[in-house]
Amino acid sequence: MSGFTYAKAGVDIDKKGQSVENLVNLLRFKRKGKFRPLNLKGHFAGGVEFGRHVLVLSTDGVGTKLLIAKALNKWDTVGIDCVAMNVDDVLCIGAEPVAFVDYIATPVVDVHIITQIAIGLNEGARRANVTIVGGETAVMKDVVCELDLSGTALGIVEKKRIITGRKIKPGDVIVGFPSSGIHSNGYTLVRKIFEEKGIGYTDIPEGFSRRIGEVLLEPTRIYVKDVLPLLDKYNIHGMAHITGGGLRNLVRLHPEREFRITDPLPVPEIFRYIQELGNVEHAEMYQTFNMGMGFSLITQKKDAEAIVKETDGKIVGEVRKGKGVTLPALGIHFTAY
Repeated sequence: MSGFTYAKAGVDIDKKGQSVENLVNLLRFKRKGKFRPLNLKGHFAGGVEFGRHVLVLSTDGVGTKLLIAKALNKWDTVGIDCVAMNVDDVLCIGAEPVAFVDYIATPVVDVHIITQIAIGLNEGARRANVTIVGGETAVMKDVVCELDLSGTALGIVEKKRIITGRKIKPGDVIVGFPSSGIHSNGYTLVRKIFEEKGIGYTDIPEGFSRRIGEVLLEPTRIYVKDVLPLLDKYNIHGMAHITGGGLRNLVRLHPEREFRITDPLPVPEIFRYIQELGNVEHAEMYQTFNMGMGFSLITQKKDAEAIVKETDGKIVGEVRKGKGVTLPALGIHFTAY
């Protein structure tokens, strides 16, 4: 019997990628005059010129992880996820996140749920050192059937300090930073597997010390305070937030380089459990989940060796001539995002 895939669960990442590309190609109008957009096509965030600085923007949501929060009636961490998914994207350009706005769409207002979400948003803001300057709660019973949570982060960076990945060259090394778990991607596949296998979110499977739903709700790690100081000390050539698309995200940094992962970070038990439970192939896992590496940066070997001494990062591979992302030990090669 063939294993579960993200596409079979209802999310075709290749089709999604094509849809996004079509959308971007139709959004051709560019502002004229001051505050023009920067050409960061395909990157993790967008930028607008602002004198000698660039304002960087990213928008994202928590996704169907919210349905697990609903199942456990535990909403106090998803706000952290919402902040994390955006500020970590802003960080990839070399920008410091400074402000955030949230958006909640809900069929009905539940004061307890909104209060719990606010607790998480505030904690996420604290971890990222950003101010939540506004937001919107929209009651749309005729449009949405479940609560949705998303947001937008604003960052700033000097124009001359923007990091795009174009400086990445063969011989550079890849430093990976551990994830805190699944973060906020791939939950449609996770939920489908659990549903098919009859696993409840309140179950405590063998090998786990708490309810599996609580493991799945572990909030997304915010890398801002870990990575931002490194930008002043080292020559970072590129950074990638490993979110939807898994390791394929590295391709976004430079399409004419091969990112070879020869010594990956340890894979947390939750990923092994999901893979075995759903009989999911290795390639599918690594293009759906972060598999233990939530953020990565690329730099020269000398700087990488210094970085791993002062952080929890680890050298996981190197950059070579070629294209795509390769995990030779597993026989995996991705050629596009």
